[in-house]
Parts: sequence; C-alpha cells; structure tokens
Amino acid sequence: MVQTSRRRPSKTSSNHVSWSATTLLITILVALFSLVHHVDASALTTTIQANERTCFYALVDKSGEKVGFYFAVQSGGSFDIDWTVTDPQDTIVIEGERERQGDYIFTAHLVGEYSFCFSNDMSSFSEKLVDFDIMVESEPRPIAPAKPTALNEQTSSLEESIYKLSGSISSIQRTQKYFRTRENRNVSTVRSTQWRIFMFSMSESIFMCGMSAFQVWVVQRFFSGPSRRRQV
Repeated sequence: MVQTSRRRPSKTSSNHVSWSATTLLITILVALFSLVHHVDASALTTTIQANERTCFYALVDKSGEKVGFYFAVQSGGSFDIDWTVTDPQDTIVIEGERERQGDYIFTAHLVGEYSFCFSNDMSSFSEKLVDFDIMVESEPRPIAPAKPTALNEQTSSLEESIYKLSGSISSIQRTQKYFRTRENRNVSTVRSTQWRIFMFSMSESIFMCGMSAFQVWVVQRFFSGPSRRRQV
C-alpha cells in the first residue's frame, strides 16, 4: 500500500514575500510624498484705475525658495501695464514697462515680504483689468544614492516620470492662461468696436436729422418772406 503525503507550503517563505511587497509599497509611498513640495499660490484679478499704483505682497519664509510671477492685462487701453517686483529691502528684483503679459521665475535670497506692484500712470482715463498669479515654492530634488539598487532604480524612474508629468501640467496651464488672455482681449476689442460703431451711428443719425431740420427751416424762410409786387 502506497501512502501519499502533501507538503504544506512554508509559512516562513510566504511571510517573507508579503513583507518584501509591503516594504516596496511603503518605500514607493514615501518617495511620492517626498516629491510633494509645499506651494503657496494666489490667483487674483484686479482692476487698476488710471494714474493708480497697486501692490500685492508674498511672504518668503526661507532663503533659496523659487518665486513665480505671472500677469496678463485682460482689458483696458492698449493692454499694457508697468510693473515692479522688489525684495524686503526695497531693492528692485525685476521690472517692466508697458508690457502686456509676462511669466517670470526667480530665486528669493532674502526672507521677508516681496512686493509685486502694478502702475497705470501711462493712462489718463482708461482702467486696466489684470489677471496675475504669485507662487512661492520649495522644490528640493532628491539626491541619488551612492550605491544604486533595484528598489532605488524603480524609485528613481518613478520620480523622473512624476517630474515629467509636473512639467507637462505646467505647460498646459501656461497654454490655458495664454488662450484665456487672448479670448479676454478679443472680447474687449469686440465690445469696444461695437460701442464705437453705436456712437458713430448715433452721431450720424443726429447729424442727418439736424441737416434735415436746417434744410426745412431754410426753405420755409425762403418762401415765407414778404412778397414784393410791382405797380405799373
């Protein structure tokens, strides 16, 4: 009589595989959370009256942080504005005159409040509608280990994919801002053209009515004068 026996799987090997998978998952999650950097951003839209200067402020709490500044004039005048960025010591970092839009990134070397000012001194009566973003971020890139392993290689490839995805998203956001600005400017131009056509049509109608009334008055004046008869 032949007896058969079944060998049960070892609990030690299965626990070892489960522990390795858990360690890999935890390492990947830690790498993902390490890539998430702190970002302080504000997207605002403001109206700047003629001969007015408006300033906004952003706090930088650590030296070496990246500061992003984007603006676009949506409507008003020739769609241009003067702007200035100064550091906590009132030193001009970057500035521009009569620019329609801009997208700048600079490194903050001082800790404190940075001012972002718009000036509409070039306009005598036209107000400007400005859309702008101010972003303060700290994005330290992790240093590769001296001895790469299989797990580190997987994490590095995952990090590179995340960085590429972040760059693609930033490019899409810039493209959306560009088309939004173009749309707002075109709408403003169309409304301005409609208003000018309406005013021209009203002026033309008033002028034609005035000319007609003047012609009627002249004709009536011509025929209503005293008649002169000659006696023979």
